Amino acid sequence: MHIPATLVRGGTSKCWLFNQVEVPADRGDLERLLVAAYGATDPVELDGVGGATPTTSKAAVVSASPQPGVDVDYLFAQVGIGTGSVEWTSNCGNCATGVALYAVSKGMVPVTGDRTRVVMRNTNTGAVLEGIVDTPGGVVHHFGRQTVPGTRAGGVAVGLTFRNPAGTTASLLPTGQAAQDLRVGAAEPVRVSMVTAGAPVVLVDAASAGRTGAESLERMSADVPWLRTVRHAAAPLMGLDQPGEEPGDAVPKVGLVGPPVPYTTTLGEPIGAEDYDVSVRMLTMNAPHPAIGLTSAVAVAAAGLLQGSVVCRTTGGPTDEWLRLGTPAGVVAVRCTDVRDGLPHRVTVQRAARLLADARIYVPEAGSPQAA
Repeated sequence: MHIPATLVRGGTSKCWLFNQVEVPADRGDLERLLVAAYGATDPVELDGVGGATPTTSKAAVVSASPQPGVDVDYLFAQVGIGTGSVEWTSNCGNCATGVALYAVSKGMVPVTGDRTRVVMRNTNTGAVLEGIVDTPGGVVHHFGRQTVPGTRAGGVAVGLTFRNPAGTTASLLPTGQAAQDLRVGAAEPVRVSMVTAGAPVVLVDAASAGRTGAESLERMSADVPWLRTVRHAAAPLMGLDQPGEEPGDAVPKVGLVGPPVPYTTTLGEPIGAEDYDVSVRMLTMNAPHPAIGLTSAVAVAAAGLLQGSVVCRTTGGPTDEWLRLGTPAGVVAVRCTDVRDGLPHRVTVQRAARLLADARIYVPEAGSPQAA
């Protein structure tokens, strides 16, 4: 069998996008289809279209939204690498950037002049996002000059805004505390902030763990087992795991934060300590993120508004409208606006997207719902 699909680059991720009418509506059938199409039982995904890294083994199913005021819904899938499974509980802002461009280019949302707004709902989490797609002259372009940290390649500019990403104060702080000590195994406790904004995230004060927050990707790779332990210790406190459940590796997202220091990006660009506000190093699933996931960036920015959080203590006080994050790929600026009672109701990151290919993916019969 074969299915139509579009490959997009959104920010620093690549994602295959499928129209809902072309794929199974049943979640189990869809998972079997994606596993077969991506070659996801293979750790290098050689016999499939998966990219064999967490940032390039992603998918989204897009449809017109029945919700008033929302243009399109998208179901995000983090396709496992060598696991033969799909993780459905999270969202991906970089893929949402690609969804916005896709919706405009495929005529799901009409062009409205030099910029076109696309309102999207992530059906995994219920999050609502806005993408402002550059459509100069009322035309959808396939190429652009907007760049993002992590690649020198240009793309079509897309301003991505998360609406009400923190919900209420109670949902922003699932444990009721802006910061607390977390015991991880038999080691001394580490200072963390557990927040839910954009995604559930546990942020470790790097100094309390004998780290800097500006570690290289190689050092982060060595720390993956320990950071997974942090994630699994935090998950039940955040209401994400039930007793007896096998801990997952998608949420909470986990990473280190620390003060700004001079460093060199993965593209060889020097960054001064004065160029940003806080160092951030995150995992994506069980690998160091080459930059930062946008949902994680939203969580860090929201934590920066909270007196006493590990981010706030690092920056020296609650941050203003902009927070500059020093990531392995470079500086990512996040803007919090419409802040009321310490909660940001709009969080925006400037991104870029590009449609890479329209294709027919040939899927082994094992991926067909008829053969399942």
